[in-house]
Amino acid sequence: MANENLQNAKITKNDEFYTQYQDIQKEVNAYLEYDKNVFKDKTILLPCDDPEWSNFTKFFAQNFERFGLKKLISTSFAVESKNIDLNWQPTLFETENPLYDLDKTKIKGKIFTLTKDENKDGKIDIEDLKWNYLEGTGDFRSEEVKLLRDEADIIITNPPFSLFREFITWIMEAKKQFLIIGNINSVIYKEVFPLLKSNKIWLGPSITSGDRLFSIPDELYEPSKVGAKETIIDGKHYISVVGVRWYTNLDHGRRHQQLSLMPMEDNLKFSKHDDIKEFGYIKYDNFDAIDVPYIDAIPSDYYGYIGVPKSFFDKYNPDQFEIIGVGSGDFAKELGITKNYRGRTDIAYTKKGKPSCPFARIIVRKKEEV
Repeated sequence: MANENLQNAKITKNDEFYTQYQDIQKEVNAYLEYDKNVFKDKTILLPCDDPEWSNFTKFFAQNFERFGLKKLISTSFAVESKNIDLNWQPTLFETENPLYDLDKTKIKGKIFTLTKDENKDGKIDIEDLKWNYLEGTGDFRSEEVKLLRDEADIIITNPPFSLFREFITWIMEAKKQFLIIGNINSVIYKEVFPLLKSNKIWLGPSITSGDRLFSIPDELYEPSKVGAKETIIDGKHYISVVGVRWYTNLDHGRRHQQLSLMPMEDNLKFSKHDDIKEFGYIKYDNFDAIDVPYIDAIPSDYYGYIGVPKSFFDKYNPDQFEIIGVGSGDFAKELGITKNYRGRTDIAYTKKGKPSCPFARIIVRKKEEV
């Protein structure tokens, strides 16, 4: 349920969710606070992004000089290739440009580049963007866009929700730095979890709970299908999307912060969670680990295996904890977990002594303090 609306995006083929400017700004600022030169002299690629509608290109173009960027590239996807009904019309930005081509506007993607002060007004910003049509549709899997990926140092975007697995694989095969939006359920994908476990990627710092608003074209808003709350801001439709997270391999300060924890004995006496105080730490019936349903209830003095929620990755410090595995699917088999009690999908504390199993838990172990 935590991510029902993102999952339904696959059914509706609705990947037209646009990130708010302030959400991009808040996340990016966290990397700059950790390393002010993180973007200096870098080429940034923003695939799946159209500055006529999206905020990623706007944000990085407006901050081009402040970040010390070398080059900004963004690409858009051809309208007719989206397989959705849009009451679409080309913008004045396109139609009033000498490059406008009626035959290409719907079937070709576009490329936007920014490198210098084109209009000679003494600053480099979005007014200096140059654009042209791509040879193809702008699909990130095309050879044309792959070449742009290979040119870039950092890839930043809100990729199509329905293609998240494929998109992150596309990035990793090129060994690029990146910052992209996904959902918390993605942490147990077979394409994602091994990367998290080996500390090749991690979650970003600015979103750890709750929901975020994404703008959406008016004609695509279908609340019965999207499963999200609607709000209207300045005449635009927005939907509230829960379970959103940033995924990245750019370093930031939060992942080096130690979780402040209490010893097990103190948790059993003073935890703010009544079920911890009443039932203690339940051991799994089919795996030698304790279940800890709350991150702040992890015992500071327990060094065995622990089953925690997916949200643990929001607080994960690789110097403090080791990721062991996932308690479900093929990952569970790797840990020797072979039974899940006929499809049971929860790990509730059991008052009557019913067996429990680490279904969909992340299995971790606290590192010995040096």
